[in-house]
Amino acid sequence: MADTVAVEPRAQASGPVTGGSRTTERKRREARAAYLFLAPWFVGLFVITIGPILASLYLSFTDYSLLEEARWVGFDNYVKMFTEDPRFLSSLKVTTIYVVVSVPLQLAFALGLALVLDRGLRGLPIYRSVFYLPSLLGGSVAIAILWRKVFGAEGLVNAVLGVFGIQGPGWVSDPDYALGTLILLHVWTFGAPMIIFLAGLRQIPGSYYEAASVDGAGRLRQFRSITLPLLTPIIFFNLVLEVIKSFQSFTQSFIVSNGSGGPADSTLFYTLYLYLKGFKNYDMGYAAAMAWVLLLIIAGLTGVNFLASKYWVFYGDSK
Repeated sequence: MADTVAVEPRAQASGPVTGGSRTTERKRREARAAYLFLAPWFVGLFVITIGPILASLYLSFTDYSLLEEARWVGFDNYVKMFTEDPRFLSSLKVTTIYVVVSVPLQLAFALGLALVLDRGLRGLPIYRSVFYLPSLLGGSVAIAILWRKVFGAEGLVNAVLGVFGIQGPGWVSDPDYALGTLILLHVWTFGAPMIIFLAGLRQIPGSYYEAASVDGAGRLRQFRSITLPLLTPIIFFNLVLEVIKSFQSFTQSFIVSNGSGGPADSTLFYTLYLYLKGFKNYDMGYAAAMAWVLLLIIAGLTGVNFLASKYWVFYGDSK
């Protein structure tokens, strides 16, 4: 029998893998540099955002006056809100009316103006800039003061009505009309949703309208069957944003009512009442509870909007 020759396996190369070590060390240095650059953002997130949020949640279960140490009271603030505080319910009612009336009117006005501008007016960028200005200025103190002067008993509106022999009321001092002036101010800030609607209209292919014209569809039918369905994602986007923004309205009510929510609490927005409880009555625990109720209301309505959107919002890739 032939002798077998044992073949020893080739020895593995020994020593450090310098290339892999350098790559790992470089990645570690890059990671440390990234965390260093992100450190200010993390500090802001935890110190300015998450920290105050958790603190307000704790304070909502306390009796805290800013001048004394917080005292734990459990759910007393929340129970008091809905059972013992008629002004809270009044502010919730006023804010709900404001949102329900002003948001649809504003979106309808913004869409109508976007349709007009979409027809190809000369100098469109100028018109677009001019119409966007109200959205930039509408929430300012200066515009709120101007609005109070315009709708005052001797303001511009009554001066114009006087030319026709009509004696107008003091719009901002009459409980029947005061909230209406704030709704009108909100409708006037139509610039932001109008720009978004205009961008959405520019994305609808012109071939759809040409085909509809060949089939004999008029402008109204084209609007109902082409424009509105294809704009529903934009309408939904504007609706969610404006509902959230409207519930947070504060400046207009504060300035027009001189910080009281009057007359007869007709302009007592939820945020204004929250401010009065926290910084005028020094009931910061109650104000914190109101803030969390507002958060839950906005989150709930946003969730409802998203759930309902599947029944009326049309996306091009949906079947």
